[in-house]
Amino acid sequence: MQRHRRQTGTTRQQIKWFAFAIGLLTTYFVVTAAHEMSVGRSPGNTLPGLLAAFAAILAVPAAIAIAILRYRLYDIDVIINRTLVYGALTGVLVLVYLAGVFGTGTVVRGLTGQTRNDLVIAASTLAVAALFQPARVRIQKVIDHRFYRSKYDAEKTVEEFSTRLRDEVDIETLQGDLLAVVRDTMKPAHVSMWLRH
Repeated sequence: MQRHRRQTGTTRQQIKWFAFAIGLLTTYFVVTAAHEMSVGRSPGNTLPGLLAAFAAILAVPAAIAIAILRYRLYDIDVIINRTLVYGALTGVLVLVYLAGVFGTGTVVRGLTGQTRNDLVIAASTLAVAALFQPARVRIQKVIDHRFYRSKYDAEKTVEEFSTRLRDEVDIETLQGDLLAVVRDTMKPAHVSMWLRH
């Protein structure tokens, strides 16, 4: 409730849709419990009871879908980006682990004759742990480059500017470079800069 009071505009509409669905679901459970206590049997056994249960349960995902599609709930692009990155990362790490356990395990079994080697499993686990961060960064760059090109280009522009910034001493050149970076990355309608002497 406090979050609803602090928000304005779009966020408030998102919260209203979600609160409506939760209220509908809560009302269904309260009415069902009251009916069961008074009559002694659940209304879910009848066709109207089943339809009410179906509508109440579907209200929450429907409200979330409306909030996402109509009001861009909590920046869905971030959720999609994270899903792509961590889905690909999970697949890569599972393949590395399985290749380590089965591939290396087969070689070790052939050399030593042991049917089970805990050292191979431990080494595969450590390899996956060591690969997690570098693989995540690399996959994030590939996904940004492929699907979020403007973000990727903006990051590259800022990186190039920070490299030039270390070597630049002329204030006029630096001012021109800074304004160009702001125009390229943020694309504002108007850019100006003033310096205090």
